[in-house]
Amino acid sequence: MANSLTADVRTATTWSIVLSVLMMAAGVLAISAPMIAGVAVTAIVGWLLLFSGLFHLAFAWRAGRAGAVLWQILLGLLYGAIGFYVIASPVAGLASLTLAIALYLFIEGVLEFVLWSRLRAIPGSGWLMIDGVITLVLAVMIWSTWPSSAVWAVGTLIGISMLFSGITRLMLSIAARRILA
Repeated sequence: MANSLTADVRTATTWSIVLSVLMMAAGVLAISAPMIAGVAVTAIVGWLLLFSGLFHLAFAWRAGRAGAVLWQILLGLLYGAIGFYVIASPVAGLASLTLAIALYLFIEGVLEFVLWSRLRAIPGSGWLMIDGVITLVLAVMIWSTWPSSAVWAVGTLIGISMLFSGITRLMLSIAARRILA
């Protein structure tokens, strides 16, 4: 049973290490081509909003009450319109997305601190605190330079966040493997 558990943990950490390396590579690519990365992120968000709008419209038919149907239709139209706008002009949508990403990174940074405070006793958990600090600094950098640097900031800062998240995952995976040794 112990050998089976050890094998399962080793397999899980191997996949975690592979994902870490992919995250770091994606981060380096985003940093090296920030405009392309920013427009790509904006286009992906636009498609997600458009699909979300379609799902709200589809769900409206199953909502039951007239008020719920109307609410779902309005949400679907709003999500769809914003998604369509962002897809149609991803560079223009990039400025708006810049603020949304700053908010996302701020929340991620706070959550990294919460997780670090709960896992302080575990080896390698200090990387969570470092990740939280860097992510909060990135959030402030995006917010403080908006909108003048929105074209390059999103790709660069998301790339940095992905790079450090990959490093954090890698360090935690290696720490987990060392516990088994």
